[in-house]
Amino acid sequence: MSHDTLTLLGEKTPIPVSPAEAVLEKVPNPHMAEKYLVRFSCPEFTSLCPITGQPDFAHLVIDYVPESWIVESKSLKLYLSSFRNHGAFHEDCTVGIATKIKETIRPLWLRIGGYWYPRGGIPIDIFYHTGEPPRDVWIPEQAVPSYRGRG
Repeated sequence: MSHDTLTLLGEKTPIPVSPAEAVLEKVPNPHMAEKYLVRFSCPEFTSLCPITGQPDFAHLVIDYVPESWIVESKSLKLYLSSFRNHGAFHEDCTVGIATKIKETIRPLWLRIGGYWYPRGGIPIDIFYHTGEPPRDVWIPEQAVPSYRGRG
């Protein structure tokens, strides 16, 4: 398996200044004959409100069933970190991340849950998926509880 195209792995790499400048890398799926689920959980995702510039926080859960490619995890960490100083609404962040992953690796199936902490007293949850999941793959629930405040 060749990793000649990877530019971030094994190097000290600064956080990209924006999602547009971040590189999401892929590697060949090492188990092409199998169907399986990959899950990334990011419980401390941060972006900025595009109007006020105040920080917004979310717990992201990204599930996908790979076909030819898998996401290289360091590049995903850097890509997600690039939102720290990026102003965008919750919907734009969540669906934009799903779109970037979908365009990069073309998975058999993709789902993202963006569980956003309250802004103005209202938590916002954003969900995106590419269609029906494969029937022969175990896909657990994301199991992120609804926001309950201090109670």
